[in-house]
Amino acid sequence: MVNKFLSADEAVAGVKDGMTIMVGGFLGTGSPEILMDALVRKGVKHLTVIGNDGGLPIGTYGAKTARGIAKLIDAGMVDHIIASHVGMNPAIADGMNAGTLKCTLVPQGTLAEKIRAANYGLGGVLTPTGVGTPVQDDPDELGRKKQIIEIEGKEYLLEMPLKADYAFIRASVCDRFGNFRCDKATKNFNYVMAGAADHVVIASEKVVEVGELDPETFDVAGVVVDTIVEGEAKWQI
Repeated sequence: MVNKFLSADEAVAGVKDGMTIMVGGFLGTGSPEILMDALVRKGVKHLTVIGNDGGLPIGTYGAKTARGIAKLIDAGMVDHIIASHVGMNPAIADGMNAGTLKCTLVPQGTLAEKIRAANYGLGGVLTPTGVGTPVQDDPDELGRKKQIIEIEGKEYLLEMPLKADYAFIRASVCDRFGNFRCDKATKNFNYVMAGAADHVVIASEKVVEVGELDPETFDVAGVVVDTIVEGEAKWQI
């Protein structure tokens, strides 16, 4: 069996300036914090970051550090964030007003399905969300023109797949092949992002041997996982 284990710093070593990354989590819940910390130490710049939101700033819910994507934004590493909800992180609005950060908002369901389309090799997804609004005339987050397709008398927008160079995922438990699951609310975007990038890195709270747990324990197959990092802290939010 191929050894997929690396340290957090080794796992992010291939991330280059200007790359596009996906980060699992929902307002910090389920974000792979040890991988965010490793990226900050690496100091890459000009990233495009795809996530549900902009993470949480320091002090939110008593946190002593920023959470999730907020760590990257605080470090000035992000040029463009593609997300559904950024109101919890004032640094994003500050960056937009200063002209240092681009923010593209995508409806949450549409964002998930665009990522899922990349994950499963689909050409796109059809959604009624945005039809009849300025959204249908605006290019998407990557500048691609949107198409309106009519099916049985109803109009839909064709939303194109959204893929990344790296996907950074948090797992509650995985085995040594990379089969993993996320507990409770930490599932969020972690499942749909696993497989939607050229390189998928999971940071797991617990690691077991292959066969130690019933295969039904796991929700995502390790075949989509390239790298495993041990030592993710217990879920804190």
